[in-house]
Amino acid sequence: MRDEARKPLLVVDAGGCRAGIPLACVRETMRPLAITAVAGAPHFVLGLAVIRGASVPVVDLGALVGAPSDRPPFGRFVTLAVDGRFVALAVERVIGVSELDVQALESMPPLLRGAAGDAVNALALLDAALLVLLEAGRLVPAVPLVEEARA
Repeated sequence: MRDEARKPLLVVDAGGCRAGIPLACVRETMRPLAITAVAGAPHFVLGLAVIRGASVPVVDLGALVGAPSDRPPFGRFVTLAVDGRFVALAVERVIGVSELDVQALESMPPLLRGAAGDAVNALALLDAALLVLLEAGRLVPAVPLVEEARA
């Protein structure tokens, strides 16, 4: 199979959901850091964390995908970089790197389109479990909502 037919992903667990993040957007994974809340932020934005000397919005990936609030605490942050903008995803755990066959990706069913603020763009099976494929570019632009909330 040619390399173009494979999609490398960082696989994480968040809110009872297994998610794949395009590896090209992943900057690093780390232990959770202190978070400063921001009044008026959307429910899935936990606040800001200082990461490598910069204020970075922290998104609760479990809340973004609709998980109940009584779930395990965050175990890791996954920082993403898209077009010079950064966001940290709070996740329960990082599973590892996996490659998916692009042909195995399924588009979102019509009933679920727009779910998670369009952050989920495809579905797949990974080891017989459902995997939601995240669109990193849609996670990072959601960050200006924090700025809009302050205005």
